[in-house]
Amino acid sequence: MALSLRGRRGYAAGALALTAALVLTACGSESGSSSGTTSASASAAGGAQLVQPGKLTVCTNIPYEPFQFKDDTGKIVGFDVDIVDLAAKKLGVEQNIVDIDFAVIKSGAAMAAKKCDVAAAGMTITPERQQNITFSDPYFDATQALLAKKGTGATSLEDVKAKGLKLGAQASTTGLDYVKTHGHNPTEYADSSKELLALQAGQADVIVQDLPVVLTWLKKPEIAAKFEMIASLDTGEQYGIGLKKDADPVLLKTINEEIAKAKQDGTYEKIFVKWFDKKPGELS
Repeated sequence: MALSLRGRRGYAAGALALTAALVLTACGSESGSSSGTTSASASAAGGAQLVQPGKLTVCTNIPYEPFQFKDDTGKIVGFDVDIVDLAAKKLGVEQNIVDIDFAVIKSGAAMAAKKCDVAAAGMTITPERQQNITFSDPYFDATQALLAKKGTGATSLEDVKAKGLKLGAQASTTGLDYVKTHGHNPTEYADSSKELLALQAGQADVIVQDLPVVLTWLKKPEIAAKFEMIASLDTGEQYGIGLKKDADPVLLKTINEEIAKAKQDGTYEKIFVKWFDKKPGELS
C-alpha cells in the first residue's frame, strides 16, 4: 500500500484524528494472533506504554495477502503478523490485531485515538504520512504491478491509456497515487479483495496493486488461468511499522531492534521465504 507522490495526501488527517476517538470503536474487529507471556500491566511490557495491558494492539486492513489475511481457521496471519510478533515476544505480550479501514490507518488517526499501539498494513513510508505517523525502520522493499485479463496486449501504463482500458486501484494507497500522477483516473475500490473482484467481473481491465499481492493472487489456478501480470512498476517503496506521532520510545526502539536482529540472525529470511517462497532480493 505503497509510495505517495502528491502533497495532498496530508489532507485533513488532523481533523480525522480529532474525530477518530468517537468513531473508531464502531469500525474495527479484533482477533488475537500470536502468543506471548501476558504482562500484568501496560507499563510492565518491557517498559513500553501499551493501549491494553498485556497486549500489543496492531491495526491492519485485511485481506492483504500475504501480508495479513485470515487463514482457513479464521486466524489473521501473514508476513506483517510474523514481523510484529518479534517485537511482541520481546516485550512479553500477546499480539492483538484490529481490522479497520486503511484510510484511518494511513492518516495516523487510529494510533492518535489509541485504537492501537502500532499499524502493520503493508504501509509505505512517505513524507506525507510521516507528518502524522512515526515509522519504524523499513522492513520490506516494495514495488507495484499491473494485473490484467489475458489478451489485452498491454505491457505498460502507457498501453493501458492508449488502448482505452479500464484501470482500477485500491483506495487510499500509493499505487492509486502513482497511476494518477501518470495521467490516469482509475476507479477506486475499498480494499484489495474488492479490487480483484472488479477485475474478475470485468468492471476493470487492469488493476494496480503491490507486486507481492499480485504474485500471491497468481498462485491460485483460477486467477492464473484468466489473468496475467503485464508490468512491474519500480516505485522505490519501503514499508514501515507505524506508531503515533509522539511514539513511545521504548516501543519504537524494541521494534527497530527486533527488525535489525532478525535480519542479522536469519530470522527475517526464514519469515520472508515462508510467505514469498523466495529470499529477500529475489522477489520479482
